Amino acid sequence: MILTVTPNPALDLTWQVAGLHPGETHRVGAGVARAGGKGLNVARVLHAQGHDVLALTTAGGTAGDELAADLAESGVPHRLVPVAGSTRRSIAIVDTEAAEASILNEHGAPLGADEAESLVAEALSLALDGSSKARVAAISGSLPPGFTGERVTRLVRELAAGGVRVIVDTSGPGTLDAARDGAYAMKPNREELVAATGLADPVDGARALLDLGARLVVVSLGTEGLMLVSRAEDGIPVRARLPRVLRGNATGAGDAAVAAMAASLPDPLEFDSVTAEASAPPRDLARLATAWSASAVLAPLAGSLGANHRELAAEIEVAPPPPAHRAAPADDTPATDDTEDPA
Repeated sequence: MILTVTPNPALDLTWQVAGLHPGETHRVGAGVARAGGKGLNVARVLHAQGHDVLALTTAGGTAGDELAADLAESGVPHRLVPVAGSTRRSIAIVDTEAAEASILNEHGAPLGADEAESLVAEALSLALDGSSKARVAAISGSLPPGFTGERVTRLVRELAAGGVRVIVDTSGPGTLDAARDGAYAMKPNREELVAATGLADPVDGARALLDLGARLVVVSLGTEGLMLVSRAEDGIPVRARLPRVLRGNATGAGDAAVAAMAASLPDPLEFDSVTAEASAPPRDLARLATAWSASAVLAPLAGSLGANHRELAAEIEVAPPPPAHRAAPADDTPATDDTEDPA
């Protein structure tokens, strides 16, 4: 089972308009309200792809009632922790002519100490107790006031101690502590990685998280695709990209990449192993995450993949090739690793 934890869910409101002109009035069709937030988007993608997933989040107020109703209708297995504050809303205006989206995210109501503790306790219970224990847990999204980075690191630490591979896709001061306290994988974007580590080069930033204890770091690079770094192959980054730019609603692209990571991590193989057999899985993961991320851009709503994600996977360019396929040095030439660092 894969558990997703969303401390700061949102009722996603999406409208489409053929040409968005700031300062002007627009007539649009009916909008769509959908239970969202990064972890719920991850769970939706995994559920649609046939994976055993359970989504844990909070719900409060009128927006929380709508979120709960939509989750029930979606069929995604879930557990809700009731809270006093109203669930926040996220507004997406998708310009169908420009093929891009403008997003307005509310901050989220504060959680009381007992509410934050209930969310942590519920996550630990769902993941570690009972017959359907989690093999992977993804902690995703922003943190509402009252749910501190310390709670994230406690959750990471106790899940990891119970044998769960934890993916962390949050931002803020808890990022480095999550790497120290047992996160198996981290999924920052370029800006979040710089903010967390203070390092401008994403390769250096990813390696800093590895040095703290993470086993696998996947960095979203926007139109440049993504980069995967582990200790395997002397830390040489694996880059994956679609050799063309897709335009649409990119709000769920990173969540689709996390879903691909979660779908791949139940495999018992260690992604930072130095064995020859371990060279293929990181590249397979990079290809899958890039294809799902690209496909999500073409989907009308976050938390969905387009029907073309398998075709996109065949287009993804992954570099460098596995070690066995790299050119051997010429005779009498000293053997050196001259693989170009893509960063």
